[in-house]
Amino acid sequence: MAEESRKIDVLIIGAGPAGLTAAIYSAWLGLRTVVLEAGIVGGRAWLAPKIENFPGFEFGVKGNDLVEKMRSQALRFHAQISDTEEVVGLDLKGDCKRVISRTQSYEGSALIIATGTQRRKLLVTGETDFVGRGVSYCVTCDGPFFRNSTVAVVGNGEEAAIDALFMADLASRVLLVSEQQELNFEGTLLNRLRNKPNIEVIKGQVVRIVGEQVVKAVSILEFDSRREVQRDVKGVFVSLGGVPMTAIVRNAGVATDRTGCLIVDRQQKTNIEGVFAAGDCTCGGMQVVTAAGEGAMAAMRASAYVRKANG
Repeated sequence: MAEESRKIDVLIIGAGPAGLTAAIYSAWLGLRTVVLEAGIVGGRAWLAPKIENFPGFEFGVKGNDLVEKMRSQALRFHAQISDTEEVVGLDLKGDCKRVISRTQSYEGSALIIATGTQRRKLLVTGETDFVGRGVSYCVTCDGPFFRNSTVAVVGNGEEAAIDALFMADLASRVLLVSEQQELNFEGTLLNRLRNKPNIEVIKGQVVRIVGEQVVKAVSILEFDSRREVQRDVKGVFVSLGGVPMTAIVRNAGVATDRTGCLIVDRQQKTNIEGVFAAGDCTCGGMQVVTAAGEGAMAAMRASAYVRKANG
């Protein structure tokens, strides 16, 4: 680790839609801006095969195309984006916010946390045993391996519907297992699902994943019949959304609710002066457009804070 910290106006942890939008606004406002990202720039948005509800794209846009536009815009305003830069520690007690990565430390007048989420697990027998051998949390990553096979997509929200539609174009049959009595989406998505003859919606709870070397079946407790049935599948895609990645942040004193979501006010301020949060880690709209809006607000408030602090 470098002995001297790099001094920055605004530090941003996370380069998903919220972090990238924050970087665009912060750098556009003339502040020295650094974004630290441990994984893929763009986060889960980069993996989306098509985003249909982002303003300005009448016919939708590929996730990686949208992310690249955001990244290029941030770079044009001279923001620095450091990927593969994992944050391992935070010191937020003083006026200067210190962020420690595996390679060096940074000091910023303000900090924006945009760490997104990690994938929610089913927590059933067989899930961890077959990760990479039939169990997946990313249809765009692993879906093509199950071409012309029967697969299950487990989830109840918009993400599950989109994943099921994606797999319907690859697999011979898709079982969409909704773990609630009512589907949590409507309109265009629901109509598209109904028009896909190879998608079957099952209302029930996955209780175990069965296999030997690879996945062979899922056991589902059906809500209506209260019977446990076993359905043959080659793949199980878990599409239950995410939970905030907040352990380091919480340990640094940032307040969270009982589910781990960062608590912010309408200006994206946390309980610590000079620390803001935006995007899925706040459990707001959990959409690209809301993440971008929160990122913009966080950057504007951070800018005002920095300028006031610097006199």
